[in-house]
Amino acid sequence: MSKSNPRLRSLIADLKSAAREGDGDVWSDVAERLEKPRRTHAEVNLGRIERYAREDETVVVPGKVLGSGVLQKDVTVAAVDFSATAERKIDQVGESLGLEQALEQNPDGSNVRVIR
Repeated sequence: MSKSNPRLRSLIADLKSAAREGDGDVWSDVAERLEKPRRTHAEVNLGRIERYAREDETVVVPGKVLGSGVLQKDVTVAAVDFSATAERKIDQVGESLGLEQALEQNPDGSNVRVIR
């Protein structure tokens, strides 16, 4: 793993650790995706989250969330990064979290949907 971003390296290690300790297959999948080159990381618009997420669900984006579209569901969105617009729109109806916080709050990865 030759990632130069120390935050990302640490996040990937934490995700793998959580996947080993618990039954968090979700975290193992997210770690795998983040290990790939950055150009392959997901860039997801709010419209896609609105389309696929269910109310009161945690949505994980292994990449960046962009602000295009409308989000009306009360969901928790966890991602590596957010555009300023996306973060503002999410926080009006739900909650935006860094992946680190999502992992801390939900180490077993239950009720999580990965959107890419």
